[in-house]
Amino acid sequence: MGLERFSPFKKDRQNFPGVVIPLSEAPAYPNGAPSSEKEDKTDALDASKSLDRAPSSETGSAGSLPETSYLTIELLRAEIDAENSTSGHDSVYDRKAKVINRAIQDIGMGKYQWKLFFLCGFGWLADNLWLQGVALTLTPIAYEFDIDTSWVRFSTCALFLGLCIGASFWGVISDIVGRRLAFNTTLFLAGAFGLAAGGGPNWIGTSALYACLGLGVGGNLPVDGALFLEFLPCVSGNMLTMLSVWWPIGQLISSLLAWAFIPTYSCASAEGCTKEKNMGWRYLVLTLGAITMSMWIARFFFFHLYESPKFLLSRGRQEEAVASVHGIAYENGAKTWLTSEILNEIGGIAETKEEEKLAVSEIVKRFFSKFSMERIAPLFSNKRLGYTTVLLWFCWATIGMGYPLFNAFLPQYLSQTGGETNSSYITYRNYAITSIVGVPGSILACYTVEIKHVGRKGTMAISTVITGVLLFCFTVSSTSNVQLVCSCLEAFFQNIMYGVLYAYTPEVFPAPNRGTGSGISSCLNRIAGLCAPLVAIFASSSNPNAPIYASGGLMLAAFVAMVLLPIETRGRQTL
Repeated sequence: MGLERFSPFKKDRQNFPGVVIPLSEAPAYPNGAPSSEKEDKTDALDASKSLDRAPSSETGSAGSLPETSYLTIELLRAEIDAENSTSGHDSVYDRKAKVINRAIQDIGMGKYQWKLFFLCGFGWLADNLWLQGVALTLTPIAYEFDIDTSWVRFSTCALFLGLCIGASFWGVISDIVGRRLAFNTTLFLAGAFGLAAGGGPNWIGTSALYACLGLGVGGNLPVDGALFLEFLPCVSGNMLTMLSVWWPIGQLISSLLAWAFIPTYSCASAEGCTKEKNMGWRYLVLTLGAITMSMWIARFFFFHLYESPKFLLSRGRQEEAVASVHGIAYENGAKTWLTSEILNEIGGIAETKEEEKLAVSEIVKRFFSKFSMERIAPLFSNKRLGYTTVLLWFCWATIGMGYPLFNAFLPQYLSQTGGETNSSYITYRNYAITSIVGVPGSILACYTVEIKHVGRKGTMAISTVITGVLLFCFTVSSTSNVQLVCSCLEAFFQNIMYGVLYAYTPEVFPAPNRGTGSGISSCLNRIAGLCAPLVAIFASSSNPNAPIYASGGLMLAAFVAMVLLPIETRGRQTL
């Protein structure tokens, strides 16, 4: 029985006795209160809700629904009709998907979602674990393979290329083959190629393996975020924003391991450097690969992920979709009113099995539809919203390039002080201290955004301008201790900036176009990040500090854009 419990190959159960209750015992409104009452009790709904998860209050339909103490088919149908009126899709699939959203909302936050929070957090952790991990290996790789310290930055470029391709590929494929496969495969690929990179035979081969592990790591954020959101009740949507707390933990782990391995087992210079004398970076990469594989094992063997009900619906597997929701209720010790009969009553019954399915071409079309002009145009429906959209996309692009220009090569910058080369011990010790100091920034951001007269905009702008100023201060320092203070403060305020930016972005876009606005923001961020290593390589040839100047300038440009943003979302209902 114990082995069966942890078998990753067992099929989902179809029967959960005692989980289903009749509609007459279900509350008419989530959490037992009408939407209008809940709006009075909360300042703002979660920033991360996608269109098809937006509650009825966003559609303005709450006032038209009959007031009753329990849920009825008529009330449920009216709610779904109101939501579909603004969604742009009104197929059998869309209607049934919204019924399932409501069922998950009624089940509420529980043990299953909390487990998923930690396991999806591994994806955020792995993303920065490897981004910083690769940065920490650049100098010893340059010594061992006799590569110029500027040109070795192409290894980071290879990683970013893998990240960009992986994000796009896994985002689409998870809609075609299912979330479960993508959820389990991304970390496995990252871990497997990470372990292989530890045995890289030469610089080109190592960089290629970095690109391959990027294919896996790059899929974590879009797949894990979408998966977590689909199992998350709307009222607990802020949990998606909290996933960003895992990001600095990834950097902290990489930096501490690098401090332990690289100074002790690495060459002091390129002269006479051989593989046998330079095993530190390999030990680091192998350890990061082992950590990634351990996270995959935790996902694959010790957690049973129910397939996404939305995906199952899209493939015409309605009974399995209902069983998946029943499974969540069972894990949470809750009840649910969802049955196939209710789905058929609201969404209709297709005449053939094929009519229930979404064709692969339709799935791909829906995925890319968020980048169509039909979905982009509403973001410019009025001057105020259009102005906000442009400024916000500008912020994501500038920060997307500014962040890696400094952080992706920070170990190299820390190794040079006033024209002199610091010991590897001091370099990696300072990097580890920087990572430790940066962690509380993400936590502090959760509190400062709610301060009156500061809010989201104020927190973002203040932390961004301080980050930019500290970057310039870093370049004028003449001692490693001054550099350490600047890098520590920069990491602290930078994590505040990123944490608030992730929260503010989806809050500011209206629900029907939230996925489009946020998706383009992320896309611009990744593309700019891919260009950052190229800028660092060619700019540093004339002045080693040029990439840092560029990073500081980009942060200050983002600060100006943040100050000009016309919308503050603190204490405000999402559109």
